[in-house]
Amino acid sequence: MEDLSPVDTKAPTIAGRIVRYDSRINSLVPADAKLEKLADGFRWAEGPLWNRNENYLLFSDVQTNKIYKWEPGKGISTYLSPSGYTGDTPFNGLEPGSNGLTFDSQGRLVLCEHGDRRVARLEDRENNIKTTLADRYDNKRLNSPNDLVYKSNGDLYFTDPPYGLPTQRFDDPQKELPFSGVYRLSSDGKLTLLTDEIRSPNGIAFSPDEKILYIADSTTKQSRWLAYDVAPDGTLQNGRTFADAWRWERNRKGFADGIKVDQAGNVYAAAPEAVFIFAPDGTLLGSIETGDKTSNLAWGEDGHTLFITANTAIYRIRLTATGKGYGT
Repeated sequence: MEDLSPVDTKAPTIAGRIVRYDSRINSLVPADAKLEKLADGFRWAEGPLWNRNENYLLFSDVQTNKIYKWEPGKGISTYLSPSGYTGDTPFNGLEPGSNGLTFDSQGRLVLCEHGDRRVARLEDRENNIKTTLADRYDNKRLNSPNDLVYKSNGDLYFTDPPYGLPTQRFDDPQKELPFSGVYRLSSDGKLTLLTDEIRSPNGIAFSPDEKILYIADSTTKQSRWLAYDVAPDGTLQNGRTFADAWRWERNRKGFADGIKVDQAGNVYAAAPEAVFIFAPDGTLLGSIETGDKTSNLAWGEDGHTLFITANTAIYRIRLTATGKGYGT
């Protein structure tokens, strides 16, 4: 992969627009809210994650096998390279790098790594030393872990579509498992398959009370966000469509992707050319229009800022809503 020189805007530029479908959005997105482009020039920006202790944003550039850091007043720098593929031979595919990122309870970075086909924890950034948390199920290699979220009890839930494989297809020759799974890695290290019924599981997030798990299905021609009830033992029940994205995908670039939730349970979903904002009952309240394939999002700063990754760029917008995990 050729190295890129991302463009740090220094002074953020205004981009996009807000569309309001339901009056309830007015309590979440203020009338003067503006979408700011912070930097551009990446290959496929994904997995934004705000460091609340040190006040900076991390995000993956999946195609260049790097994690970048954006720091207010300082701009863009490389945080980790390589980020998702550490093999000695050239990667045979489009997306070798890390994708979804999160922190564990001790503040350690946990990564979904496409190229190395695993979920890993970063132990030593200077020497790029990691611990593998999950790379096999039933003695077969995972496909390419994509996104992840911790439950408050320490269990890690993650999705495993084929997007990091050479063809990115469900029938890729290097695919060892006959399905694309959603898994739970319990705090004692046990890996459990929760469902194998989603062809392309992608973004993942819990409701504030952790009784519902939202999962994006990015399958072409059936792109949607699903909701599952979380049983007391952590397994999933009663899977159903929460919201459909296919009606937009037919006319716009992108598909159902990353998900975040605010403190009140509203769902913010990366979607074709936008972030869609849904009420807990699935009503579409409005959208933050990026105009490009929108991959993922993260709450940051004081919990009222939403960071967004969309194709080659990163954005932020100040909201009235408070992100899940802030102010509680």
